[in-house]
Amino acid sequence: MSHPKEADIAALIRALVEARVEFIVVGGAAGVIHGAPITTEDLDIVHRRTPDNVDRLMGVLEQLDAYHRHDLANRRLKPTRAMLLGAGQINLSTALGPLDPLCELSPGEGYEELLAQTETLSDGTLEMRVLTLDKLIEVKASAGRDKDRLAVPVLIATLQERNQRK
Repeated sequence: MSHPKEADIAALIRALVEARVEFIVVGGAAGVIHGAPITTEDLDIVHRRTPDNVDRLMGVLEQLDAYHRHDLANRRLKPTRAMLLGAGQINLSTALGPLDPLCELSPGEGYEELLAQTETLSDGTLEMRVLTLDKLIEVKASAGRDKDRLAVPVLIATLQERNQRK
């Protein structure tokens, strides 16, 4: 069975929340959730790296038939618990589209360190932690990739609009 190339962000978040995985939405999906008119093909999260939380995340990944999506040999390699407890970024393909668990956003910026720079947002049924727009702008501005640099002015405009409405 082939996996979709674009993430069903709402369904992925629902699966994580229902499994009680502790995570922060980062990346383009965080911008979308904040209302920025941008698009993204994947869901990037920073998860809490405790044994219990990683076990819950592994359960979701197993249910969603997750495997490494950048394996040129197409071996459908499964993520491991050790990888999720580590420090890197894992690019996965799932039955609900691309999901990228990041152990750290950058060195020294894991779940606990980022927590103070998040907001708890709700879609009416689910609550999730999302990186603040200020922090997201900082992250995108320093990422160095063209797609991130292009998103920065849109994120700044979204933040300005939000501040004007207050």
